[in-house]
Amino acid sequence: MQVESQPPKGNDEAISLLDAAIAGLNRTGELSSITPAKAVPGSVSVLLGTIKVCFLFCGEVAQIHR
Repeated sequence: MQVESQPPKGNDEAISLLDAAIAGLNRTGELSSITPAKAVPGSVSVLLGTIKVCFLFCGEVAQIHR
């Protein structure tokens, strides 16, 4: 018997919010005229992307750490 792991149902909303935050940060980085300030949204976007991947692939592990 093979058991397939599926992300918890509550993660759909979290993933959607992470996508929106990443898109907003990317847009902020594009609009910023101050060069050092462009690095901050990029760094935060990478961090949020990592969290998103964890939600997608770590399903049950993410549930334990909440």
